[in-house]
Amino acid sequence: MTRSGPLDAALALTRFGLGARPGEIATAAHDPRGWLEAQARPGGAPTPPGTFETSEQRVESYQAYLGEAQQARTARREAAPQPAMADGQPPRDETAQAAFDARRDSRRDLVQDTARAFLARAQLGATTDAGFAERWTLFWANAFTASAAKFQAAVFIDQYEREAIRPHVFGRFEALALAAESHPAMLLYLDQAQSVGPNSPAGERRQAGLNENLAREILELHTVGADGGYTQADVTEFARALTGWSLPRRAGGAGRGRRAAMRAGQPGENGFSFLPLVHEPGERTVMGRRYPGGGVEQGRAILADLANRPETARRLARRIAAHFVADDPSPALVGALEQAWTRSRGDLAVVARTLATHPDSWAPEARKVKTPYEFVISAHRAMGTRPQRAPQLQQALTAMGQPAWAAPSPEGWPDTAADWAGPDALVKRLNWAKTVGDLMSAADAVTMAQDALGARLGERSRQFIARAESRSEAVTLFLMSPEFQRR
Repeated sequence: MTRSGPLDAALALTRFGLGARPGEIATAAHDPRGWLEAQARPGGAPTPPGTFETSEQRVESYQAYLGEAQQARTARREAAPQPAMADGQPPRDETAQAAFDARRDSRRDLVQDTARAFLARAQLGATTDAGFAERWTLFWANAFTASAAKFQAAVFIDQYEREAIRPHVFGRFEALALAAESHPAMLLYLDQAQSVGPNSPAGERRQAGLNENLAREILELHTVGADGGYTQADVTEFARALTGWSLPRRAGGAGRGRRAAMRAGQPGENGFSFLPLVHEPGERTVMGRRYPGGGVEQGRAILADLANRPETARRLARRIAAHFVADDPSPALVGALEQAWTRSRGDLAVVARTLATHPDSWAPEARKVKTPYEFVISAHRAMGTRPQRAPQLQQALTAMGQPAWAAPSPEGWPDTAADWAGPDALVKRLNWAKTVGDLMSAADAVTMAQDALGARLGERSRQFIARAESRSEAVTLFLMSPEFQRR
């Protein structure tokens, strides 16, 4: 028999979601588990508002940028040397300067559009009624990290999350994996677009090489895991199968007709294109299974099998439990998630509902520490506000160690309490909390804390907040309280 009380309502909002807005704990109190289960909808997670380019449109913008970059290089190379001007400065070559300006403007537009999209994502997090769906989305975006730390990936990072991750987070894992691995953001981040089969038509002409990054990360980080039983030979074979997974080639210099069409490749969803000219021919064997030659379908078949292996279910079940509940989750919870995954053949809505209803998910102790992004978004939710300006949001997150969409490696953001609770990290959070406190100096921090934490607010923290010397200090104490920092 499951219990339901004031603490459960608070846990539903703060452990599984992104924090409570004023009055939201009371809304969920009648059925906290049902409130979570209802958010696991097959249609996916809500999408940030606003008008942004699709992945296909972004490919065109990116190709235009690449063309302008090439023109800038050509203009600099072809600029004829001229004598210095009277002030000793070299003369300005108008053609080269125009090409450089066009490239700079295109890059700036791409960066600014990505920043605007990140702000829209944060505003959705601060205002959504489906906090669990949003947290679930953030989990899977991190599990399939494509980092904006690399400019080529940053260009597509918003489209990646909106079109490859969000629509699939409550569908089958196989579909999510295929959408993520074939998106331009991932293909550029892990250099798959540069991979060429040595025995392909293009490889024989150019003596180009195989790139194993995507194949290795799919095996190690996205599916079976480092201890999943694969070998280096499996990595190489999988990398050969994935050759040809790319973006459409940029127009220009490819001729017309059949040759140009072959060079552009076979279009797919969300800006993906398969390039037969660079695909390594032949059958492949990966983790004991043989796959006939077949172009793009060969890589898809291997990925589908990896997504449905028991090692994948076991590894990701534990990762889900560790993210939402505790760094060392109970074997019972991990086992229940694994069984739900296996029985449903990777139906992530079923897995999410199992997480939301398992008794071990509702332990009263808060053993996870919010990431900087979760901290900022939950603070806005508690205050009933939302981020207004992208530069300030990005500066705050960078100062606290989690710059926008820029995980430090393909492993994604770290996910243990110790990773986010170091002394320096807490000082950075305190500095941000003080700034917020000054801006919210008219707020009633005690009421805010009660609305945001409900039954999780301890008496000791409530007294500290109530006895603060000023309202600004009270808001700061609330934001830095152990109950608010943890989930």
